[in-house]
Amino acid sequence: MSFLSQTLSRVKPSPTIAMTNLARELAAEGRDIISLSAGEPDFDTPAHIREAGKAAIDAGHTRYTAVDGIPELKRAVADKFRRENGLDYAPGQITVGTGGKQILYNALMATLNPGDEVIIPAPYWVSYPDMVALGGGTPVIVTGSLENGYRITPEQLEAAITPKTKWVILNSPSNPTGAGYGESHMRALTDVLLRHPHVWVLADDIYEHLVYDNFRFVTPAQVEPRLMDRTLTMNGVSKAYAMTGWRIGYGAGPVELIKAMANVQGQSTSNPCSISQYAALAALTGPQDYIAESRAAFQRRRDLVVSGLNQCEGIDCPTPEGAFYVYPSIARLIGRRTPQGTVIADDRTFAMELLNATGVAVVFGEAFGLSPHFRISYAASDAQLADAIARIRGFCGNLR
Repeated sequence: MSFLSQTLSRVKPSPTIAMTNLARELAAEGRDIISLSAGEPDFDTPAHIREAGKAAIDAGHTRYTAVDGIPELKRAVADKFRRENGLDYAPGQITVGTGGKQILYNALMATLNPGDEVIIPAPYWVSYPDMVALGGGTPVIVTGSLENGYRITPEQLEAAITPKTKWVILNSPSNPTGAGYGESHMRALTDVLLRHPHVWVLADDIYEHLVYDNFRFVTPAQVEPRLMDRTLTMNGVSKAYAMTGWRIGYGAGPVELIKAMANVQGQSTSNPCSISQYAALAALTGPQDYIAESRAAFQRRRDLVVSGLNQCEGIDCPTPEGAFYVYPSIARLIGRRTPQGTVIADDRTFAMELLNATGVAVVFGEAFGLSPHFRISYAASDAQLADAIARIRGFCGNLR
């Protein structure tokens, strides 16, 4: 008999981390690898934020803090929500965790009971279903089609809600597709949610600042203030300020929920890194020029990648509204063979054969709940992206 928890059998290792680790191992062996699997900006954290972290060390801010964040950071988060999203939260409605992932995890652990259902639009970030499973809940997957810009419709949401529904998770712009819910799309969903007062909304806004062209970001409680008392609005500094390794996320919601999440955090990690909290404070209150600069670079890279992939035989790549991912379809490549005779039976086979043949690491669409697709992160240099696209084009052109 295994000594491991039965709950663990419901949880899969992260495919994105697995592919990134495999790419690193191959590179360490001397292979020429271009890894487009990791979901993090490739820029350095802005200088004034790094300096704030160093200053925090020198000032002795190296001890325990309040479990879910220092008061100064909570005030800065409340100011951010008011300034950028028109949401009025008191510091007691704010929680700070060790990355956005912990905010999501704490919320689900604090609220889910066996049998509770959580609606998750697909394609989804790989961790959502497994977090729900760890909390004893049941993921209910609702698929947004390529034809609908990977967005779910209000009719699909309505049909998925049952008396057991506890949460719906809305991630806009999305990982893995970059698809965004503009105001009209979001309002259509919030109109449905108003009719179901037992359903809570978990808004994952981590890619808020990475939006392109004329797309305007909105968050559910901003579009429909009547949902404020049953919405957790989650965000963080990792993507907007290139601070993935600093591990600071934050959320805002009703006081009862925030206190429950603090209880979970108090018995797991306790406070987020004190030094990182002061760096995050500098990020939210200091110069914001970096955001526009990085956004411009990512939009240029998006256009390069979308154009290049759509010139590849058998690949169809829509243009995303935000984030730094594309999620092309390879439906027209399924059933073709490599020069060595391997049949491209699914997107997992495509990703592995692509890596073996060309050294380009991508993540297969099965991991995100919609096949046959694959995800590319274009958080890489223009030169690397151009090289990768050329290799992908050659690989697809050789399939028969």
